[in-house]
Amino acid sequence: MHKTVVICVVGLTPDLLGEYTPRLSAFVRAGARAAVTGMTPAVTSTVQSTYLTGVMPSVHGVVANGWYHQDTAEIRFWQQSNRLVQAPKVWEIARAANPDFSCANLFWWFNMYSSVDYAVTPRPMYPADGRKLPDVHSHPGGLRHAVQAELGQFPLFRFWGPASSIESSRWIAESAKFVERRHDPTLSLVYLPHLDYGLQLHGPDVAKVAADLRAVDEVCGDLIDFFEERDARVVIVSEYGITPVSRPVHLNRELRRHGFITIREELGRELLDAGASRAFAVADHQVAHVYVADHDDVPAVRALLESLPGVEAVLDADGKREHGLDHPRSGDLVAISERDAWFTYYFWFDDERAPDYARTVDIHRKPGYDPVELFLDPALRVPKLKIAATLAKRKAGLRSLLDVIPLDASLVRGSHGRAAEDAPHGPLLLTRHSGLLDSDRIAPTDVAGVILRHLNTPVGAAL
Repeated sequence: MHKTVVICVVGLTPDLLGEYTPRLSAFVRAGARAAVTGMTPAVTSTVQSTYLTGVMPSVHGVVANGWYHQDTAEIRFWQQSNRLVQAPKVWEIARAANPDFSCANLFWWFNMYSSVDYAVTPRPMYPADGRKLPDVHSHPGGLRHAVQAELGQFPLFRFWGPASSIESSRWIAESAKFVERRHDPTLSLVYLPHLDYGLQLHGPDVAKVAADLRAVDEVCGDLIDFFEERDARVVIVSEYGITPVSRPVHLNRELRRHGFITIREELGRELLDAGASRAFAVADHQVAHVYVADHDDVPAVRALLESLPGVEAVLDADGKREHGLDHPRSGDLVAISERDAWFTYYFWFDDERAPDYARTVDIHRKPGYDPVELFLDPALRVPKLKIAATLAKRKAGLRSLLDVIPLDASLVRGSHGRAAEDAPHGPLLLTRHSGLLDSDRIAPTDVAGVILRHLNTPVGAAL
């Protein structure tokens, strides 16, 4: 087997490569590039699971970043157990071919309780007093303490939210180097999310994300040098491209307006009661799974969705099958936005009655993805002072809500989820080893085979 590292640079597309990415551009010139054809939904959890299994969501079951769990009547986003991925992964196939094989997963999703040999992934601590403290989960368990003793505490609040920065991606890169020096895995999977955030804030405007491109290029260049000095084959992939958006579409507000959604009131605020609703949408960027309790309501729900400005298509059973989404976890219908639109999770009509979590960074409580968490509320006169005061209260043992996120979805300038319409704006795969690529255009399900070929592992019936 040949040592290999796969670096996932989220949001990287061919049209972003250029003067602000000298290291990545040099890497392309010295090797080969393949466009990865788009898939639906083009979101992190789904794409990564497809890349690592070589099968579509209809088989591996990761139909979105979050979905409705019918048995508990709960919408859950950003779950982390690898047991949710219902297909063999590349490291399991490689290990079956060679028992000396080992794998390290540094922050690719569904990284907890997997069969990799070494894992580091974000896992905050949630004390009963309401605080959220930065931390990671690791396998083996002692790796958690060793890596943070070496690199410092994982910068959780730089990983997502209005304070997100290159600091978190740099920490992940350094953790990959730490694990490599200490354990020498055959395959390392490294996740660098930084570029994605600037693209959602500003849209895919090269001039506006120039600093982000330079920063991630520097981290990538350092990783390339480090791993190639250790005779590793380096593969760089991205999950999707970001498209410019200007129209938020509030599917749940429309479903509520037509009597499909049930609301529960708590302390004067409104909550979506999914289990009691006739139909609701689980919004995930430009795709939404729509769950309908009574099959007889499906035609009416579909007609309503299709009538809404900003909705391009609504997939029924045949449409889901065509997109590889025919899995029990999928919604009864799947809505896809128009290119310049995206779907919010918002279900309230009056912002004063929005749930308390709406104005906070709370990725697990919200019944849908919320890119507005990247912004500070412009109505706050001195947001940093409010944040500092809130954190001081928490340190003193007082419960306090860090409500600094706006409810203005029009702030978002970039989104994803639709399949890429053309190669320059879609995901890519880069390698120095052109002989290990069959084509300059590959399907998402082909990425697993490319990884196995870099490892010198036979690509057989397992994929």
